[in-house]
Amino acid sequence: MRSSICFLSLIVLVLNVHAQETPSAVDNVFVQKEFGSSCTLNASTPAVVGDLNNDGTPDIVIPARCKNPLTDAAENHYLVLDPYYAFYGFGDPRITTQFATSEPENRSLALLIVHGAGADAWRTPGERGKFLIVNLAYGQITIRKLQLKKKTVTAIYANELGGDHTVSVLFWDGKKYKYQPMGSSME
Repeated sequence: MRSSICFLSLIVLVLNVHAQETPSAVDNVFVQKEFGSSCTLNASTPAVVGDLNNDGTPDIVIPARCKNPLTDAAENHYLVLDPYYAFYGFGDPRITTQFATSEPENRSLALLIVHGAGADAWRTPGERGKFLIVNLAYGQITIRKLQLKKKTVTAIYANELGGDHTVSVLFWDGKKYKYQPMGSSME
């Protein structure tokens, strides 16, 4: 019995180890330096750190609000992705960022992802993978492991805003981030 409890505790510890680091260098100055002046930090949800692209270097996911995500993309070297609408068949952010929403307060929500490089990981200045995820109305985000068939990946779990409290996941497939709904919460 004790060995089972110890084993389960070890599994929980290993699965949550990526979310333990608190990114203290993340503020509006950092966000606007990396993603432009149209983005600001979403202070109601904390940033999380984990190795999302499985390269051994920590990456960061920063909850933000971005009014015009496409305008600063070329200048700040990031890619705007819409994995939510891509899952449902149409994910061109040039069009989907123009869609109206029933909750206007959720319209500008975005997730900013910076892949780490070098010894300072995501803090390293210069060229590294940067992504701005649009059209995902999240309330809270965490980083955990996700089992995909025979492979385990580190993924971003999002508690989506809305009446059904859907839990969804974003994961790196080697080229871009993909969205997958996981179902509604049991609350």
